[in-house]
Amino acid sequence: MSYKILLTSFIILSLSNCTSRKNISSDKTFEVKLDTLTLFDQSRNRKIPVAFYSPKTNQKISGQKVVIFSHGYGANKGGDYFVYSYLTQMLASKGYFTVSIQHELPTDELIPMEGKPQIVRMPFWERGAENILFVLNELKKTRPDLDYKHLTLIGHSNGGDMTALFANKYPSLVYKMIAMDNRRMYLPRTSLPKVYTLRSNDYPADEGVLPSSEEQKKYHITIMPTQINHGHMDDKGSDEEKAILKNTVLKYIEEQ
Repeated sequence: MSYKILLTSFIILSLSNCTSRKNISSDKTFEVKLDTLTLFDQSRNRKIPVAFYSPKTNQKISGQKVVIFSHGYGANKGGDYFVYSYLTQMLASKGYFTVSIQHELPTDELIPMEGKPQIVRMPFWERGAENILFVLNELKKTRPDLDYKHLTLIGHSNGGDMTALFANKYPSLVYKMIAMDNRRMYLPRTSLPKVYTLRSNDYPADEGVLPSSEEQKKYHITIMPTQINHGHMDDKGSDEEKAILKNTVLKYIEEQ
């Protein structure tokens, strides 16, 4: 067997942020079920901790869509399945099967802080892209009923760079990608996958990462400036900031 699954917990969660719900376009809201487990990619001798957020319902959701989320850099602390839970729980509450991949292990090398990021950090993004691919392929085996034709990838910061790389490498596997303030890896210049990015108010992207105005028009790429700090796009953000991010991300996912 090429992988092994270690079930670590099973928790039923309810969303508590009622103030932002009224702004979310989806009418129905589910309770959220959380499964945490560890996959093992034998070909790379790599553990991949994963959290699965899914709507709690007695009936299958026809054509249930999949969202895969990749977190920002955490200095290899590991062990926190619940990063960005304000966003992943919301998506599951709206009926999406939401996967949060923990890309960093405590034994990993720290990401380089010197040198050209597009060169020195590429191996880390490559590893993240392969993590996404492995999790996606394993999920297709265990949940063939899900809708993989409309897969959405979301990533913040370094996770956004991984997401952009994956969409560049495997465009046929992705329907939409949403980069939350990735700064280093060039966004795809393509109409499909559909590309969206939310930008912070304090950290600019490297030259060439964002498409030009002509490219935005040509490929229908959405660049959304915000007044949110880069570091507040995770769980540290205020309720107001989280509500803005939740509503914007959901709007992009639901756009036809």
